[in-house]
Amino acid sequence: MSTSTIAKGITSGLRAAMEQDPKVVLLGEDIGKLGGVFRVTEGLQKDFGEDRVIDTPLAEAGIVGTAIGMALRGYRPVVEIQFDGFVYPAFDHIVSQVAKLRARSLGYVTMPIVIRIPFGGGIGAVEHHSESNETYFAHTAGLRVVACSNPHDAHWMIRQAIESDDPVVFYEPKRRYWDKGEVGETPDGALGSARVLREGTDVTLLAYGPMVKTCLQAAQAAAEEGRSLEVLDLRSLSPLDDAAILASARKTGRVVVVHEASTFLGIGSEISAMVTEQAFYSLEAPVLRVGGYNVPYPPSRLEEEFLPDLDRVLDAVDRSLAY
Repeated sequence: MSTSTIAKGITSGLRAAMEQDPKVVLLGEDIGKLGGVFRVTEGLQKDFGEDRVIDTPLAEAGIVGTAIGMALRGYRPVVEIQFDGFVYPAFDHIVSQVAKLRARSLGYVTMPIVIRIPFGGGIGAVEHHSESNETYFAHTAGLRVVACSNPHDAHWMIRQAIESDDPVVFYEPKRRYWDKGEVGETPDGALGSARVLREGTDVTLLAYGPMVKTCLQAAQAAAEEGRSLEVLDLRSLSPLDDAAILASARKTGRVVVVHEASTFLGIGSEISAMVTEQAFYSLEAPVLRVGGYNVPYPPSRLEEEFLPDLDRVLDAVDRSLAY
């Protein structure tokens, strides 16, 4: 057991994967000498060399296209997209090639690519630097989409993602990069599994990435008023851990899904439909959603009005309990 931040948990996970398998190669903008804008890859180029930690041009389509070719030749490339809003030039490659090559080849070709994307707001950044675009990729068959929320999962999930023969879009909550926590000796479940972080009986809060901490804070605040909230960290957005979600929904009878992305056609919409279809008779209230508004991400001076916070989560809890 050791203490780490989320950022350094990813660093140590990348280091362990590179030590274990010489075919693991990192590609991205400024990831080498600089160590990335968030310093997640700091020190790795010095230790593993410029052939395995590759500083690329500012061209996301070229980065992902190169990774596809490397994966076809037996490498396990890990791509860093510097900010969430920069992934769109590579969107065609990801949805047309990365997601489809394994099915297209009837399984003969694997695509062991990990695409790391720092996502979400809360850092006072400019346009294109604070987006939550995970639903685009969760909707795309052939991709695994995961999001870590704490240092332990950051370390182990990046290692599991690199070991996967399926392509993985790996979301990292950038405003939580410096949150500290313990990193254990073994992972908590498979890459596609959810995890209950706090047991409760009255309402289930479902979240992932940066909103997990907000939900844990909401559960603590609610406990002071005698309410018992269960917090489930989804961890995997595609595939969803239906069994864990449904078990918690049936246990509490009330569900609130929380994410930074717009609630319109978001992950919460899919979960709401699934829970309503499969656990309807266990519900005491409709599944409620708390998320960003259906507008372009606002300027930084307004982002605190846009992002879900403790009050908005607790308001949804109150509305659920009022039924």
